[in-house]
Amino acid sequence: MHSTSSMPQASGIRPWWQAAPLTLVFVLFFLVPLALVLMVSFWDFNEYELLPAFTLKNYLAVFEGCGNASDLCVTLRTYLSTLKFCLLVWGITLVLGFAVAYFLAFHVRSAGMQTLLFVLCTIPFWTSNVIRMISWVPLLGRNGLVNQTLAGMRLIDAPVEWLLFSDFSVVLAFVHLYTMFMIVPIFNSMMRIDSSLLEAANDAGASGWQTLWSVIVPLSRTGIVIGSIFVVTIVMGDFVTIGVMGGQQIASVGKIIQVQTSYLQFPLAAANAVILLAVVLMVIWGLTRLVDIRKEL
Repeated sequence: MHSTSSMPQASGIRPWWQAAPLTLVFVLFFLVPLALVLMVSFWDFNEYELLPAFTLKNYLAVFEGCGNASDLCVTLRTYLSTLKFCLLVWGITLVLGFAVAYFLAFHVRSAGMQTLLFVLCTIPFWTSNVIRMISWVPLLGRNGLVNQTLAGMRLIDAPVEWLLFSDFSVVLAFVHLYTMFMIVPIFNSMMRIDSSLLEAANDAGASGWQTLWSVIVPLSRTGIVIGSIFVVTIVMGDFVTIGVMGGQQIASVGKIIQVQTSYLQFPLAAANAVILLAVVLMVIWGLTRLVDIRKEL
């Protein structure tokens, strides 16, 4: 009797032991660093050291001048610039990612060919992001291949300046780097769609566009939301791409944080990071209102 009564207790403890390693990793490498950043954001500092003391001056410095209704402060202008890139990249990667995923899921019949094409899509990830960004410079520069080709075709009289170190080059690099983050979850959602639903829509007389809009898009919304979360969160915090492709001339929230850390202004950088995290979490919360990801998965 004693041995049988102890078995339910053992079975009840076992899941906790199984979850303990992952929980420990989550706490050590996510919650603890996040708590440290939050703590440091309330510290004071000078040119030489951090001063552990509770103060709100870092947050006040971030929003300095934002009370003027006639002119946007530096923080709001920077966030608007970052959100502009975020929306542009999200829209372009969504269209491209959906189109590629749709082609792979519904127009490539062979599973082997699907795998081959999917692997081809991942080839750019075999190299560093910096290398992939720098590869655009010989193409888009004043004396780059694009300008030389346009000049050779007599389409331009002078080099096109906005191809490199501009908003265009930043968006282009973002799309190049992060479209795959949109393709993968959308493709995964499309592969789960029952083919009988498409046949039923066809039998009901629905056109291709009607089937796409009324059947495929709603059933792919989980992948769309997950891909959107990936792209939005990465672009919001990116500073390397904007720095390299923008010629260090375009401001972003991530770039501001990077500059502040380089000047050892860690509490101020931490305050900016906390605010950025809050904005990103609000965006993610808004996206997850569109679909219950846990239920769909």
